[in-house]
Formats: sequence, structure tokens, C-alpha cells
Amino acid sequence: MQLLGANDMAKLGCGDCDGCSACCRGMGRSILLDPYDIFRLQKITGQNFAGLMQEKIELGVEDGLILPALRMQPETDACGFLAADGRCSIHAGRPGLCRLFPLGRKYDEKGLHYFLLEDACEIQNRTKVKIRKWLETPALSQYEGFLTVWHELRGNLQEQIGKRQSDTFAQKSNVLFLELFYKRPYDTEEDFYIQFEKRREEFLASVISADQ
Repeated sequence: MQLLGANDMAKLGCGDCDGCSACCRGMGRSILLDPYDIFRLQKITGQNFAGLMQEKIELGVEDGLILPALRMQPETDACGFLAADGRCSIHAGRPGLCRLFPLGRKYDEKGLHYFLLEDACEIQNRTKVKIRKWLETPALSQYEGFLTVWHELRGNLQEQIGKRQSDTFAQKSNVLFLELFYKRPYDTEEDFYIQFEKRREEFLASVISADQ
């Protein structure tokens, strides 16, 4: 597996999907959403978390942690944001995993890397595109820093839930986690990263105080 950086080229270009929407269908709960995804969705749809939960997203459990994901519609098994013409209706505000495909992410002591998911995309003869351009995310270095911090925070909490084997700890942690990072509306006119860091500090302080 070749690890790539944001300035590397990879065979990602698909001719604007050329009418294909295969990666928007049959994904189950695999398109997990992070706080920045909710910020983007809230901004482009005008709906808060509760509103999105009505039809577009759903909750699932990942290693003891409750996380939201894009919801596949029961009648079509397609993403609720997929329009009738097979195009994404929120393309400018689509979640990070949608922007990433057909790339994957890998985290290590050196930070965040990308790798190509071979044969994941059905379109053949894809052209080379710089990863930075493919992701279409402003302030990409800052976004990557957020992803690394989020990955660590989420992983540490999942590890604690697994180690403790305490229903009370798991329930309280999940309630607080969902409230701070997802349910509490973001101010879409203000900087996301400042808001996230304040919530992260509040979460860590609450978890520490609960242990004492």
C-alpha cells in the first residue's frame, strides 16, 4: 500500500462521475460523519442535527461508540441526498468520506496519510488528480489536523469504553459525546475549528471530572 500526501497525484479523476452514482448506493452505515461533516451539512441544508435525523442521517454503534452516518433510504437503498437524476444534491457540502472516495485514510505517528482503494470505483481509466484538489476542502492542513485530533479522541474513548465494561460509563460518555460534538448546533458563520476545540476541551474536562 502506497501512502500519499495531499500534494501527491493519484488516479482519481472520473469525468465528473459520468452519470455514475454507485458509491451513493448500498453503503449501509459506512459513511460515518464527524463534527465538521455536521457543520457542513447544517450550513448547506439549513437543518440542525435533529432535522437531519428525520430522514437523512441515522445513529449506529461503532466499537461501543454511538456515531451518526448517512442514511440509505429504505425504498432505494440510496443516500437521501441523491437526487432523481443521480447527482448529489449537496455536492458543495458533502461529507469528508464522500470527498475522499476512492481514497482511504491512514493515521500513524507522523500524522494523516492517504492511500488509493484499488478497484473501489467502478469507473475505469481514471485520470491523475492532485489529492488536495480532489478533496475540495478549504484550509486543508487545518482540516487534516482536526481529523488527526478527532481520530485520536474517538479512538481513546472507544478504548476506554471497551476496557471498563461499564454500561454507566458507556451511556454517560455517549450522551455527552453526541450532545457536544453533534446535537448542539454549530454557528455556521463562525470558524468551525475554534468551536470544535472549545467543545473538545469541555468534553475532556467532563470526562476527567467524572473519573474523580
